[in-house]
Amino acid sequence: MRALVTPFLAAIVLATTACANNAIKHPAASPENELQAAPAAVVIADSDTQPMPTLAMPGSREKASVPQVASESADVAEASDASQVGFDADASYDLALADDSWEGFNRRMHSFNNTIDRFVLRPAALGYKRVTPDSVQAGVSRFFANLSMPVTAVNQALQGRPGDAASSLGRFAVNTTIGIAGIFDPAAHFGMPRRDGEDFGQTLAIWGWRDSRYLVLPLLGPRTVRDAVGLVGDLPLSPVSHIDDSTVAIGFQALEFVDARTRLLPTDQLRRDALDDYLFVRDAWLQRRKHLIEQEQR
Repeated sequence: MRALVTPFLAAIVLATTACANNAIKHPAASPENELQAAPAAVVIADSDTQPMPTLAMPGSREKASVPQVASESADVAEASDASQVGFDADASYDLALADDSWEGFNRRMHSFNNTIDRFVLRPAALGYKRVTPDSVQAGVSRFFANLSMPVTAVNQALQGRPGDAASSLGRFAVNTTIGIAGIFDPAAHFGMPRRDGEDFGQTLAIWGWRDSRYLVLPLLGPRTVRDAVGLVGDLPLSPVSHIDDSTVAIGFQALEFVDARTRLLPTDQLRRDALDDYLFVRDAWLQRRKHLIEQEQR
């Protein structure tokens, strides 16, 4: 299992990039105006204990707010205002200059992800939310958040933040043992704050790879070329990638997808209200990504 996962993901990234290179020769498809469900892998802004701010994004018919999500997220920025979450209308990122040279390809992949979501992921998330108590959903989200701590700690160290890396490893140790594999969060009661999740794509940006083309991956959703490369770098650090039993590993990955999609259910109405769902997702994702990188530099 371990020997196959990394080459498989690398093949997806390389093949998608190659297809996008070819797609640049074709004009972008016309915007889709029909109502679409949100794909599970498309993260506009993760929701946890903080409500999402009011949005006034390009392509949106009107301002709308999203209700607070009760379950805890594995990769949520613990922010308390719009500028922290990355949706500040005055953000320094100029959305008009977003490098979307592969828009034609990206729109087709976006539509593909939406189709998978409409018939598979969203129904699974709705069923999971309906039958699973909120406390259990919160425990599952904490479990996957805990699994991401090794990736976060290594990338914090690579970014020159040894103190944050030590704190993340401490949280991982405490929650894995006392917190029963991270289902509970005793580290918070011990005064060990949970920081934003880190990944190798962010590390590459800190090292100087700032400008990168926007790229939509199958099932994984919005990325940039830099962040797609970062996925391959992070994979060996994921505990799930070291599970030898392929059935168990696939089960964990499926549950993680459903958990992530459940936490994104409150964003569905926002995307239905958007005049162009593709532009809404792209601009929101790029804004948030830039905010996270700038936050690390500070």
